[in-house]
Amino acid sequence: MHLGDLIAPEAVKPSLKVKNKKQLLTELAACASRSCGLQERDIFDVLLQRERLGSTGLGQGVAIPHGKMAGLKQIVGVFARLADPVDFDAADGEPVDIVFLLLAPEGAGADHLKALARISRLLREGSAVEKLRASKDASALYAVLTQEEASSHAA
Repeated sequence: MHLGDLIAPEAVKPSLKVKNKKQLLTELAACASRSCGLQERDIFDVLLQRERLGSTGLGQGVAIPHGKMAGLKQIVGVFARLADPVDFDAADGEPVDIVFLLLAPEGAGADHLKALARISRLLREGSAVEKLRASKDASALYAVLTQEEASSHAA
């Protein structure tokens, strides 16, 4: 499973300005809505419902909010680097500045888990996260997201 299959270049936000977790989820839902055509409010509700089960903040400034959506045709991703970190109730208590939203069709099952695992592996790799934090614009971020994966498969 390739990240290039999950995220379009226009779904990469290089300097998202939000003040808190709720506003972040709202912005991510709006971007995902443009990518997949589902209602922004429905996406937000799914994300909020998932966060109530436990924060998707992994720690070290990284979060992977995710959920399953009825009516979704394929897995959709949105990546955001925040202009300023926000509290995300992460396991380590650290604020979040690197966020990868993942939405999957209700029946995605193993594909949803594979996509989550793929994103998690990339975002737990220190060098990849450093490159994401250092990249200047959306195209550079997209290149890091999709190139890191290519180099890890080649190894």
